[in-house]
Amino acid sequence: MTPPELDRKTALFLDFDGTLVEIAATPESVVVPPSLPSLLSHLHHQLEGAVAIVSGRPLRQIDRLLMPFRASAAGEHGVTVRFADGTLQELPVGIAVPDGWRLALGDAAERWPGVRIEPKPHGLTVHYRLAPERESEVWELARSLVPADHPWFRLIPAREAVEIGLRAASKGDAVERLMEHAPFHGRRPIFVGDDFTDEAGMSMARRFGGMGLRVAEVFGGDPANVRAWLTHGMERMDGLPSQSAPAGPAP
Repeated sequence: MTPPELDRKTALFLDFDGTLVEIAATPESVVVPPSLPSLLSHLHHQLEGAVAIVSGRPLRQIDRLLMPFRASAAGEHGVTVRFADGTLQELPVGIAVPDGWRLALGDAAERWPGVRIEPKPHGLTVHYRLAPERESEVWELARSLVPADHPWFRLIPAREAVEIGLRAASKGDAVERLMEHAPFHGRRPIFVGDDFTDEAGMSMARRFGGMGLRVAEVFGGDPANVRAWLTHGMERMDGLPSQSAPAGPAP
């Protein structure tokens, strides 16, 4: 599949890890290309603000990694959404993984070299990328803590990781909320992502008449190709008239 051309009626929804940047051994060791923040800033200007980062990471991490770029975003798979005017919306408010679960998983990680816990404000992720032989044990423990019918939390499969996240939130829900407001409303959404949690965002983009692009299928599994596509779109739009510019005289 050939990725679509970007135009000034596009709304961009972009996953972070595995989409904009290469997957790293640990979340802290991710490398952000120096040109990425300025690329996103340029696209943000061209699309009149209709660019959002939709990630499993908390918002504060997204902002730190992409600084000085800061825009609409969704953190923890849509638990927290920041709108274009800076307004924050958290759903639901005040719910976090119980301390007992955090302690049980932390104790297990100490016994399993290479397994690490990534704490988040509302949930947490257990990474076993550095200890793939522990996959079945990690999942067994996670399932023992979080039953399939738990009212608040669910297990979310990720790339060489399992996340405990809020059942009420999804990247699809985040896209829907953002599409209801300017500058996204009325535009053609394109969601780009690389794993299971991105599927809901892609599906929602299609519901709004847009597209969902899987990095593996459309970009050969390489975030560098995603960045090249965005760069091409930026350069192409530099030659297009602004969406808000007045029309020229009729011939």
